[in-house]
Amino acid sequence: MKKAALAADDDLVEYGYRRVVITITAVLCALLEIVDTTIVNVALTDMRGSLGATLTDVAWVITAYAIANVIVIPMTSWLSQQFGRRNYFVASIILFTVCSFLCGNASNIWELVAFRFVQGIGGGALLVTAQTIITESYPVAKRGMAQAIYGMGVIVGPTLGPPLGGYLVDHYSWPYIFYINIPLGIIATILAISFVRSPKYGEKLKSNQVDWWGIALLASFIGSLQFVLEHGQQDDWFNDNLITGLSVVTVFGLILFIWRELTYKHPIVNLSVLKDGNLRIGTVMCFILGFGLYGSTLIIPIYTQAVLGWTATDAGLLLIPGSITTALMMPIVGTLIQKGVPQGYMVAVGFLIFFFFTFMMYNNMTPDTGTEHLFWPLILRGIGLGLLFVPITTLSLSTLKGKHIGEGAAFTGMMRQLGGSFGIAIITTFITRFTQEHRVDLIANLDPSKYEVQQRILGMQRNFMSKGFSSNESLQKAYQALDYSVLKQSTVLSYMDIFLYLGILFLCCIPIILLIKKGKHKVDISEAMH
Repeated sequence: MKKAALAADDDLVEYGYRRVVITITAVLCALLEIVDTTIVNVALTDMRGSLGATLTDVAWVITAYAIANVIVIPMTSWLSQQFGRRNYFVASIILFTVCSFLCGNASNIWELVAFRFVQGIGGGALLVTAQTIITESYPVAKRGMAQAIYGMGVIVGPTLGPPLGGYLVDHYSWPYIFYINIPLGIIATILAISFVRSPKYGEKLKSNQVDWWGIALLASFIGSLQFVLEHGQQDDWFNDNLITGLSVVTVFGLILFIWRELTYKHPIVNLSVLKDGNLRIGTVMCFILGFGLYGSTLIIPIYTQAVLGWTATDAGLLLIPGSITTALMMPIVGTLIQKGVPQGYMVAVGFLIFFFFTFMMYNNMTPDTGTEHLFWPLILRGIGLGLLFVPITTLSLSTLKGKHIGEGAAFTGMMRQLGGSFGIAIITTFITRFTQEHRVDLIANLDPSKYEVQQRILGMQRNFMSKGFSSNESLQKAYQALDYSVLKQSTVLSYMDIFLYLGILFLCCIPIILLIKKGKHKVDISEAMH
């Protein structure tokens, strides 16, 4: 059986131009998926304006995609087995490309969110399947190189997203961030049909053996929880019947999902791997990493555009140096792991550096902050993420063996995405709440009877009168300008609070590392790249 599997594995090895084409196809598909995760961030402000959406509503454009990713990633290996890897890969590319076109043509926010969700189902499959395809196209001796090529593609993606999105938004319009996927998707589809092959081994499950209940319970649990987190604040939490109902669905959905996966013969997600202590700790850290990564990536473009008045291109370009720093850190971290430097130390330093990044952002954020104040914190963020990404995953997998390594890797990938989607939901909720609280506090200090306040209003009124407005109009505009200034200041204060709490969360993770046991064997870094 083992020999047959190995023979089949070797059968997929390609040589010459075929290997080059397959490598390009796999990296292109991985790039499409990752670029689309970050390209949207710089377009959120424009989407809000053109679709008439709130910040809470527009955040769903990111979270819907992330939720779909979370649902489909643990199912990917099973779906590849059921339908054949090439068929599933090609179908995912086509679904992703068609939905990109539909996203660009969406006429309202909820249409866009629905198409983003379906796009995420196609995209989630691309990342994991592309990695498997590129790995199996190389002989065992060269798989390290294959993973390096794939890894660099994965790292370039988040770097390309914001500046590319910014350029397209500023020079064309936000739908073009989706339209750009269409020609690339068509090329990838043709190449995948022509060159990608499926493994011949693996038994298919009959339709009555498929864990349909597991799929339904996973989707209902994640979807309900996400809705509660997104809309709880604006709908007054448990005073709203829908929020209460979905909270019940969340709790029972989770309990029933766990029971189903532990008792069913062919579970869609193998929860038994969580018996491993390191993996349990690792999944918690992956969740927090996703929370901090996606949360900070959401806030920075919104802050620079909405508060500082930057263009989408400038907001995107700001993120490039930090992303390049992460890319440069990856080979360094890989070398350190191979030399036997304890990953626990790297993770601890990574969490500490990320705390310093949040602390610097907390101190440097004002309504008039310049590029020079944000550059070094974002470089620190890049170093921190570089020290966290691979070491956390390899630590999580360090005490697993055989096929459990792949299952554990899928689990850590899922938790990182889950942390991201929950992070975005919770952060947008807290931004709304903190902004309201700070606004109330600031207005309480604006006493019209105070001399300083009167002078400020009088100065603003005179300024408007000098521009040709009447006395009453100028007074009204002065009050509006003062109100806008208060709103701007309260928004900045809420962003500062978010960064402070994020930093404390990352600082609290450092003691958790002490609970990790040392693994007896080395983990293949290729498994850690999910």
